[in-house]
Amino acid sequence: MDYSMMAPEKVRKLIREGDITGPTAGMSNGFAQANLVILPEKLAYDFLLFCQRNPRSCPLLEVGNRGDKTLPFLGKDIDITRDIPRYCVYEKGNLVETRQDISDLWKEDFVSFLIGCSFSFETALLDAGVPIRHIEEKCNVPMYKTNIPCAEAGVFKGNMVVSMRPLKMPDLIKATRITGEMPRVHGAPIHFGDPLAIGIEEIEQPDFGDKVTIKDGEIPVFWPCGVTPQNVVMKVKPEMVITHAPGHMLVTDIKNSALKY
Repeated sequence: MDYSMMAPEKVRKLIREGDITGPTAGMSNGFAQANLVILPEKLAYDFLLFCQRNPRSCPLLEVGNRGDKTLPFLGKDIDITRDIPRYCVYEKGNLVETRQDISDLWKEDFVSFLIGCSFSFETALLDAGVPIRHIEEKCNVPMYKTNIPCAEAGVFKGNMVVSMRPLKMPDLIKATRITGEMPRVHGAPIHFGDPLAIGIEEIEQPDFGDKVTIKDGEIPVFWPCGVTPQNVVMKVKPEMVITHAPGHMLVTDIKNSALKY
């Protein structure tokens, strides 16, 4: 089924019913998607500071109220425990399981953080004729750990994760201009060219997501990525953190055009 023109509320309904279980790239074109981090309240202030100090990798779209599963500012009838296709559950820094529904894990002291996602600028790139390889190949975007340090905040520290899209130079120029106007969904690329310069030794082996084809004449282009908090969580080892599975986002009712300067 083609979900690209489906309304966000309908996509969320299909996710909640278990009919959509895969990555959300290309769904509900024109509407913003969001990364998720759910933390206990005692860690929420430190994480809020971490996001404020690292707006390229963690641009905040919304913070939920303590113990509240709904996010009315992002969409109608959202239930953050059931409206993402797949969640990752971390305990003391270890990924203990992935699941489609976390409603039975919800606690009254949980706080949800929704972070801008680079899937949100892909509609604008496609409209400008810029190819998106992972959409063409019907897979998840490749994501990599880097040697780029994030600014520390409280207990949170670690390095940035980036997403990669291979582009030819004319498309890179267009993509930089287009995404640079959307800082709330990571903005312009953080790097392009030699992956080793940012600590990526094996471009063919993403740390998250799927490998995509890099054609002759194309340059790997890297954007800050909302999977950065997961990389940080693995190092900090809090008692419990729940996130989206990489590439499996919350599809919101917010239009991408509202996220431009």
